[in-house]
Amino acid sequence: MGLHANPNFLTAVKNALNGIRHALKAERNLKVHSLVTVAVVVVGFGFGITSLEWLVILLAIGLVWSTELINTAVENTVDLIVGEQLHPTAKVAKDVAAGAVIISTIVAMLIGGIIFLPRILTWFF
Repeated sequence: MGLHANPNFLTAVKNALNGIRHALKAERNLKVHSLVTVAVVVVGFGFGITSLEWLVILLAIGLVWSTELINTAVENTVDLIVGEQLHPTAKVAKDVAAGAVIISTIVAMLIGGIIFLPRILTWFF
């Protein structure tokens, strides 16, 4: 099957899962995101957050994971095309993709703070 082949649905899903698996093994930041994801889910169950809060948390998790995976794809593509020399435009592409991850992470942290901070403060005080 060539690079531009149109795989069937199951093959496309398998390829996508392989991409996620590769990124989890190769990318330090995605490992951090996965640990934070587990912690947030455990804390969410522990505090008994509402269904609406779960929806917002899951959207935030999905946003961070998606931007991290896109960032990984951009970085790998730029590295493949440019090679060892870091062209200024290649640097911009990589920096912008990393910026998307930072923005999504900040938004996720704000969401987590809004949902969990009042419960944490109530728990301690």
